[in-house]
Amino acid sequence: MTGEPMNLNGKTAVIYGAGTIGGAIAEAFVAAGADVHLAARTEASLKEKAAAIGARYAVVDALDERAVDEHAATFDRIDISVNVISDNDVQGTPLHEMSVDDYLAPVVTNVRSKFLTARAAARHMIRQGGGVLLFFGGTGDGRVHRRWHLGGLVTAFDAVEAMRRQLAAELGPHGVRTVTLQTGGVPESIPAEFRDQVEPDIVGQTVLGRAATVRDVGRAAVFAASDWGRTITGAQVNVTCGAILS
Repeated sequence: MTGEPMNLNGKTAVIYGAGTIGGAIAEAFVAAGADVHLAARTEASLKEKAAAIGARYAVVDALDERAVDEHAATFDRIDISVNVISDNDVQGTPLHEMSVDDYLAPVVTNVRSKFLTARAAARHMIRQGGGVLLFFGGTGDGRVHRRWHLGGLVTAFDAVEAMRRQLAAELGPHGVRTVTLQTGGVPESIPAEFRDQVEPDIVGQTVLGRAATVRDVGRAAVFAASDWGRTITGAQVNVTCGAILS
């Protein structure tokens, strides 16, 4: 087999959120040859992660329009933009007992931050004639989450997916792709105090008998962002280990 290897050499990637998922994607991008820039609100963990993997970083609040735009303006180009900031969600409370503010918190956080960071990157990408906007989470599976009491999180994911589809339609003519990494849950990303309770449910819904790891997510992100994924846009890349069959 001949052809170009799957790599991100020469690509500039900005990753908003340096937690478990963001850090794994950043590490995979660095290994694939990308020039990686981490952006988040908390400098201590951000600086530590950037130093550990050989990335650069900046303190940026992805909910602050001016901060996002000013940070994006410091780049000559942005080839890949990924937003995996915290969802600010409240879980464990049935909807009929939840306040409207708690329900809307993840919706507002997700829609605002994803819109601001995607818009900032898209302005570069239109000028360049190409780029990739990566989202994380996905939905549309139709599963009934009776026991999980997820609050507004699923609504937030649905809203972001609607945005991603619209971005795909509007930016496609400029060579810009939009892709969601769809997971059924990544146990390593769940706070330790809840992991033992939630992990069996996540694994139990898969057909492979195992859940995606953060390393799996990082590798899938490299594929989706590289030229090997050049035919994929306006779509979800399914890394659910068969929890969602499409």
